[in-house]
Amino acid sequence: MTLDDLTEGARARALWVSGAFHDGADTVILLSPAPDFWPRFTSDPEYGDGIPDPMDRWSARVIGNWAADLIAAPLFPFGEDAAPFLSLAKASGRAHSSPVHLLAHDAAGLMISYRGGLRIGGRIDLPASPPAPCTTCAAPCRTACPIGALTADGYDVPACRAYLRSDAGKTCLETGCAVRTTCPPAQTHGRLAAQSAFHMRAFR
Repeated sequence: MTLDDLTEGARARALWVSGAFHDGADTVILLSPAPDFWPRFTSDPEYGDGIPDPMDRWSARVIGNWAADLIAAPLFPFGEDAAPFLSLAKASGRAHSSPVHLLAHDAAGLMISYRGGLRIGGRIDLPASPPAPCTTCAAPCRTACPIGALTADGYDVPACRAYLRSDAGKTCLETGCAVRTTCPPAQTHGRLAAQSAFHMRAFR
């Protein structure tokens, strides 16, 4: 098995390999939503069945079944046995602390999210990690929040939620967090507004 094999397998499931690293004798693969994730998710049963946590259940089914096929251990950022994805993301060398303390990915910027991962026995050949994205960035994220709830000084979660419930917060609610969407790598990542709105409404 190669990283190219896993990349193709992820693509077939509307996911992409957003990070990978060696952990002892194993290889850990991190999986994020690909640009075609939203159409795939919304066409699958979990989206419209009315049961809570549809995206987590979709991820558990799709990644769990793939892991079984690969004889690998599935990893998820949710549930009773949630893996420490913040630490895993940093260990991959592709996600770093940003000026607003959220994770910033070299390709997805502040729009990075993880649906799960795979722990595979054996050390798969991996490329070197790209440079951290924030080292050469002008950091528009520092001042992007329209109410100053998310800045380098911290995150006022109650103020953010209250804003999203107001008429003034409609843009952030429907198109995504202004801090995340102003990030230069995030702007070219291909995240659909409908997908961001799904997460913003759940957060609200």
